Amino acid sequence: MLRKFVGDKIEYLFSLLEPFIPDNKIIPNILTFTGLGINLIGAFLFFEGYMKTASIVILFAGLFDILDGAVARARNLATEIGAFTDSVVDRYSDFVIFGGVLAYFIRKGNITYSILLLFVISGAFLISYIRAKAELIIPKCDVGFMERPERIIALALGALFNMLEFAIWFLAISTHLTAFYRIYYTIKVYKNNHPE
Repeated sequence: MLRKFVGDKIEYLFSLLEPFIPDNKIIPNILTFTGLGINLIGAFLFFEGYMKTASIVILFAGLFDILDGAVARARNLATEIGAFTDSVVDRYSDFVIFGGVLAYFIRKGNITYSILLLFVISGAFLISYIRAKAELIIPKCDVGFMERPERIIALALGALFNMLEFAIWFLAISTHLTAFYRIYYTIKVYKNNHPE
């Protein structure tokens, strides 16, 4: 997954710098909530129609989303409650980002893209929800391509290159394809682990 690949690189770079950073000055939860705050700014910029600026802002916020986990692991601060907090804040970030784009299209009176964005938001939430429920009955369910980093990058690239409508169509379809695949994968793994 993209998040793991980038996260591993950031974690390696942080491990090189870590001896020069004073202890307890960078706390993972501060990074997590900083990312949410930056995403709120990005959402407002989307709402106001500053698409290119908003896309750069949400990409910048994404670095905090990756860095919080890297810092936690590098400093042995990773905990279950930290992972829980990170996941919940990620969902809020998803909502405010896509909610900002949704609000923009609602203000413009564009019903088609307003409805499509509801599909994007529901697909994004289902991907995470299905994983959480699936991992109660199977060991792991992180399959599929459209996890949070991929969704943010798709939206940001669409906004940057004046292809926002295409990005929304792509996200509306691909998020649900990922959700359906996770459902299929969960059922398949569960049946393999529990033959009748």
